[in-house]
Amino acid sequence: MLLDNSILDTIYNDYLIPFAYHANVTVQNNKLIAPFVKEVSVNTILYLCAIVTFSIPLLYILNSILYVKRKQNEPPIVPYWIPVIGSAITMGMDPIKFYRKYQQEYGNYFTFILLGKRMVTCLGSEGNNFVFNAKLANASAEAAYKSLTVPVFGKGVVYDVHNSVLMEQKKFVKAGLSNENLRAYVPMIEMETKNYFSRWNKQSDIQDVHKATAELIIMTASKCLLGEEVRSKLDESFAQIFHDLDGGFKPVNFLFEDLPLPSNKLRDQAHVKMRHFFMDIMKDRREKGITDRTDIMQYLTTHCQYKDGRKLSDEESAHIMIAMLMAGQHTSSTTTAWALLYLASQPNLFNELRKEQIEVFGSLDEPLTFDGIKKLTLHDNVVRESLRLRPPIFNVIRKVLRDLPIPGTQYVIPKDSYIQSILAISHRSEGYFENAETFNPNRWVDFDQNVKERDDDLVDYGFGVLHSASAKSPFLPFGAGRHRCIGEPFAYLQIKTIIAVFVRMFDLELYKNKFPECDFTTMIVQPKDPLVQYTRRDN
Repeated sequence: MLLDNSILDTIYNDYLIPFAYHANVTVQNNKLIAPFVKEVSVNTILYLCAIVTFSIPLLYILNSILYVKRKQNEPPIVPYWIPVIGSAITMGMDPIKFYRKYQQEYGNYFTFILLGKRMVTCLGSEGNNFVFNAKLANASAEAAYKSLTVPVFGKGVVYDVHNSVLMEQKKFVKAGLSNENLRAYVPMIEMETKNYFSRWNKQSDIQDVHKATAELIIMTASKCLLGEEVRSKLDESFAQIFHDLDGGFKPVNFLFEDLPLPSNKLRDQAHVKMRHFFMDIMKDRREKGITDRTDIMQYLTTHCQYKDGRKLSDEESAHIMIAMLMAGQHTSSTTTAWALLYLASQPNLFNELRKEQIEVFGSLDEPLTFDGIKKLTLHDNVVRESLRLRPPIFNVIRKVLRDLPIPGTQYVIPKDSYIQSILAISHRSEGYFENAETFNPNRWVDFDQNVKERDDDLVDYGFGVLHSASAKSPFLPFGAGRHRCIGEPFAYLQIKTIIAVFVRMFDLELYKNKFPECDFTTMIVQPKDPLVQYTRRDN
């Protein structure tokens, strides 16, 4: 029924006209608004009412489209203002502060939105275990990392294959990293380290320690794992190929697949060049009958056959070597840099490390050996403490394949979400480590005595026996479960040997006594402005 005209007239004359008059007086008396509004009329008010009337349902529809709504029993969602972007900016500015804040507010399980994706954060030892020991049918590392790794590593390896094939490939590499081969690597690493740091030939100077470890690690890794031919060709052209390939490791490539970026075009070209580089060496070795090398290339091309009888192809071998080079380069070089920076912050540790070497080797002039390196407990604990405070891999991610309940809670994680373990949070938690923010290598003596692994929880994922309960540890720099890093023994050996040589050659202090901040903008947590002042020792 239409309203009677008399009622409309009453509303217009008795309400709208007086309201417009008072609104107009208020506006004209406001010095900020008056210059922009000439007059407030009844028509102005009606227009505004119409706009508001239509805006409310429109905003409701946009809100439902642009903002993620919490589903039933889903972990709490961190509030955010910017649609799609979510908490990307606040998290990226200071991740440690971000995760600690919402852990305190919500507990060990909560969700934040990262460029439209649900990132379910799982903290503490139970959260670590939930992520690392998630069943393949529930959560997938392959689905999470494929867009990032396959263009860099190549087809047919790592996250481009079924998990069972990946386990076989890991077994191949693990067998190639035998104690016999590791024993042969120590003198190689010692020689490379001495040769590299001979360029620090002033009595005292200032250097970028991360730049140095990045250059040194690729030399030692190529010498030991990839072969003498690779090491001999580490010239500027190879460095450019490596740089272009490394450019593909960007966070944006985790979030979006096949973006037409210039860096991705260079990445793809570099991958082809590096693959042919490795395959040409394999072909040359066969033609020359070379079979006595201790590197991984030799093992992959001569000893590896899948369970179905198929031999590992040269292309697969090359792609595995690229994966080893790219995955190990940044993690090891960054860890070595952080270790030397922490030592520079506590120069007294240099004498303690030298004392330990004298106890093991007899003097600082004796060559380093595999058996001796294993006995350097303090050196080992320096590396472990550096990994605790500055784990190079900040978070470990899986994509959820179906609705996934979190044991011991009422929460259910929706399908297509991502679950992540934040290693740095448990590593630096007072609940697990006393004075957690303090660099104290000696804490590991008590830690090892208090934490004993059981023998009744062993599991073999296909590349060797592991303790399944280890995923509940608060200290997991090399991961856990089926995706635990198989390069861990080599990484410790490499970094410990480099440190052992370094402390024989130099004393070290922080430049201007300033300890570097973390750079969270890259895939690997690197130090910003890692300058040190070295002083050569007179031997």
